[in-house]
Amino acid sequence: MARPVGIIGVGQTQHGRREEMSYPDLVREAVLRALENCNLTPDDVDAVVTGTMPSMMEGIAMTQFYFADAVQAVGKPILKTETCGSVGVSIAHTAYYWVASGMADVILAVGHEKMFEGDSQATMVTVLEPYYQRSFLSGPPTAFSLQSQMWSNRFNIPEDKIREAATHISMLHHNSAFDNPYAHVKVRLSRDDVMNAPVIAYPIRLYDVCPNSDGACAVIFASEDKINHLGRKAAWVKGIGYRGEEYFIGDSDKVVWRAAIEAAKEAYDMAGISNPRKELNVAEVYNPFTYQEMIFYECFGFCDFGESPDLVLKGVFDRGGELPVSPSGGVLCTNPIGATGLIRVGEAALQILEQAGDRQIGGVKLALAHAMGGVVQLCGIMILGAHK
Repeated sequence: MARPVGIIGVGQTQHGRREEMSYPDLVREAVLRALENCNLTPDDVDAVVTGTMPSMMEGIAMTQFYFADAVQAVGKPILKTETCGSVGVSIAHTAYYWVASGMADVILAVGHEKMFEGDSQATMVTVLEPYYQRSFLSGPPTAFSLQSQMWSNRFNIPEDKIREAATHISMLHHNSAFDNPYAHVKVRLSRDDVMNAPVIAYPIRLYDVCPNSDGACAVIFASEDKINHLGRKAAWVKGIGYRGEEYFIGDSDKVVWRAAIEAAKEAYDMAGISNPRKELNVAEVYNPFTYQEMIFYECFGFCDFGESPDLVLKGVFDRGGELPVSPSGGVLCTNPIGATGLIRVGEAALQILEQAGDRQIGGVKLALAHAMGGVVQLCGIMILGAHK
């Protein structure tokens, strides 16, 4: 029987172009903020889980050793987890299992990336299979362009309706970023700004796409006994789910996306959720592209397939709507890839802990955090609750 596990501390850097700071110091900024958030010291931490995108993006091999001092891991066990874009939620799952199994009482989970010091596009193009996929996909925007067009065609959704819904999502999240002191991209956008922005890979336009960001996030997981001893409020892990599928993008359905559907179902079953749109109070969906965000709504059971654009335009997923999504501004405004999925977990925890500041949604008792990664074939979910 797994032990109850809760999140008691969250720390983030200011995300953006952090040229004034070395990479280890950037990581240290998040770690110290997480420890300060829950009044712990490095001596209270039993072990550390860390991760980034693959080392080719970092330009540094074995980053767990390079950052050992920054993550306060000297003399402690350390694990490194790498699953590309989903690495942040993979780190969170690893930390959860370490505590739930009884192997540790306090785990520090740290995700980080300094994307302006590397070449992310070169990395994400060259990780693709070299003889077939690499020559025509040219990285994530092209892959997700194909996905969005398949979705539109599969469910006969008019392109102009999807474009309006994507514009609504972009404006919503970019406005929300102004209430998040850590967010990277903060820009007021009009409907015309988004609708008429340059095309990146049709139908995806500039403000439908996430940025490159420097940043780090640290989250502290603890056992029930430790949380009770400290007398702290916790965001309790209620459910987790993780699924992967075929490496070749064309070998799996990326519209009725089994990895996303089954990861969500596993987490819902563990958390006892049967109607996610009604039972969840907030969701931090991994949304690097506006079009893909709507596909996730459908795969996660927030609505039926083909229905999400209508619900977006009705405001169902707005901050004041039935199920607020990404009140932090989400991945669309902040994307230090190794940290991005863990930021979703941290933001969900802050909502439960009522520490989200100006981006706080009232009365949050159940929150979903999500990340997607690999070569578009991995999805991970973590459900957090106010009660065990």
